[in-house]
Amino acid sequence: MNKSIFSESSLKSKYWNPYTETMPREEVNALHLKRIQKLIRYAYTHVPLYRNLYNRVGLKPEDVRTLEDFDRLVPTIDKKELLDAQSKNPPWGEAAALSEDALLYRYQTSGSTGVPLVIPISYYDSVRYGDQWAYGFWGVGLRPGHSFYFAFPWGTFIAFWSAYWGVRRIGGTVYSGGGASTEMRLKQILEYKPTVFLSTPTYALYVAEKAKEAGINLREIGIKVMYLSGEPGVSIPSTRQAIEEAWGTKAYEHYGIGEVGAICFTCPHQIGVHLAEDHAYSTIVDPESGRVVGEGEIGENIVTSYAQLYQPVIKYRTHDLVRPSYSVCECGRSWILFRGGVQGRTDHMIVVKGTNIYPTAVEALLGNIAGLSPHYEVHVSRGPLNDEVTVKVEAAPEIPPSAHRDLQKKTEETLYGRILVKIGVEICPSGALPRYELKAKRFFDHRPKS
Repeated sequence: MNKSIFSESSLKSKYWNPYTETMPREEVNALHLKRIQKLIRYAYTHVPLYRNLYNRVGLKPEDVRTLEDFDRLVPTIDKKELLDAQSKNPPWGEAAALSEDALLYRYQTSGSTGVPLVIPISYYDSVRYGDQWAYGFWGVGLRPGHSFYFAFPWGTFIAFWSAYWGVRRIGGTVYSGGGASTEMRLKQILEYKPTVFLSTPTYALYVAEKAKEAGINLREIGIKVMYLSGEPGVSIPSTRQAIEEAWGTKAYEHYGIGEVGAICFTCPHQIGVHLAEDHAYSTIVDPESGRVVGEGEIGENIVTSYAQLYQPVIKYRTHDLVRPSYSVCECGRSWILFRGGVQGRTDHMIVVKGTNIYPTAVEALLGNIAGLSPHYEVHVSRGPLNDEVTVKVEAAPEIPPSAHRDLQKKTEETLYGRILVKIGVEICPSGALPRYELKAKRFFDHRPKS
């Protein structure tokens, strides 16, 4: 794309949208209220799912006069409500707001936590989804003419399709690795020499493994940015360090929920992700009590999207745990920062002897133990008194099998010393655990379903 479509001042700006990204908090909240009131009225009028839900609790659109009213009065929905609404008249059922004639794209979630949710996308929605990526791309210095390699199979999973829309928004060049094997992608990267590599964090590590086996030094290719999404690995310092050391450049994170949007882009200072607040509103609550948490407290991210108008998403339980900061960030943005990215998921929480354990916390500890690789699994089963947790983790390639027993003992002691409950550890040979192109499956719940 010709750079002339952007002004010189916009090319030099560190913000994609300087006006909204630095808007004072009181103005951001006023914008939220205005959009929420319109969205509630729109959904109540056009979407049976919301009209029926709000009628059941006696809520009318005009009852929402403040953001506090919205947080307090409007009920949440979960993925199950959307799936149930879609099932009544597939594919969209009572969840959709527009006629079939308006539909341009059909996508779905990854299905990593159950049945995939179908996502209708209009052209307008695709532009808004792309903008959410553009904030992050622009913020880390990417501009028209930079090239992006997508290590992604172009199926129906929406995440990296929305990233593609973002690349188009900033005028970047797309190199597609769709349908290619990892070996073929390595050859393409050597040939194309892209500026940016996009994938999941675990796949970036797997490509690094295969490159090492092939004698390819990724640090010499010239990739300037690793822009990764689909799972919270980049927010874990040890995992980010492993990626950056392998590729010789900085790794950034983008956090989104397919049915809601690519709502959170990386802070250039790598301290977390910013909520794109002209595209979404988040209420962060204690998952048990529903109380809105304060600055720096961990809570569940409840999201309302302004970008998904075909299938509105209002007060949607993501089950993602985040730590919000409402202060102006050191990068200059006034938008909410989720410090450290996603901290875990409420539906992956394990309670052992009264202690809450999250797989991401385990990953952070494993990454600091010399001799372990970044590849692991957490298995939970029901014991006679408590949940029982076992971690399967690969030894680093240079660790001989004779040293696995000592490494197991060291790992168990480290986990117990920090978490204060017993976690079993199984050291696996290098290459024994599965590798993934999309989201890695880390959590295996073997407990009986209630």
